[in-house]
Amino acid sequence: MAKVIKIALAGEGGQGVQSVAEILTEAANEEGKEALYIPNFGVEQRGGVSIAFVQISDKEKVGSPKFEKADIVIALSDRAIRRCAQYVDGNTVFVYDTFIEGVEDDLPKGAKKVIGIPAIETAKNELHPRVFNIIIMGAVVRATHVVSEERAKQALEDKLGYKFEQDPKLRELNYRALERGMQLVEGQL
Repeated sequence: MAKVIKIALAGEGGQGVQSVAEILTEAANEEGKEALYIPNFGVEQRGGVSIAFVQISDKEKVGSPKFEKADIVIALSDRAIRRCAQYVDGNTVFVYDTFIEGVEDDLPKGAKKVIGIPAIETAKNELHPRVFNIIIMGAVVRATHVVSEERAKQALEDKLGYKFEQDPKLRELNYRALERGMQLVEGQL
């Protein structure tokens, strides 16, 4: 990774985009990388689109916490898809959940690549709705390679270890969600 990778994660409040951004940033910092995360909430305070701006670099210093164009945008709701169009240019990979209906005309036309992944469906049918955001985290990790899979798992352990101690099945569930997210973008990049 030679440059700063700029990631915009967006969704509705409660989808866990801020948690994913925080865990990714922690993982990158633990790998000795430069990493910065800033949350951005809509003016609505409640019920608005929540955006997390994350920047990660091997060596290059990260400047301003917000950016104009992202290397990757992950949009997890119809409103997030529309709101994040402003962060897309010809170098941006745009990822959205295929469970979102009626957005075909709103997907960015000028993106480098637009990728639809069935994260919500996978969480509901294969794993558990609680790990939807960890599936997204896996997709980001594989699409950007900003942190290793091992470091991502360690960051999950650091963040959720107290819950894993109470219920060890949660560790396996979260690890499977991370791996499944990686698989969903594999071969589409």
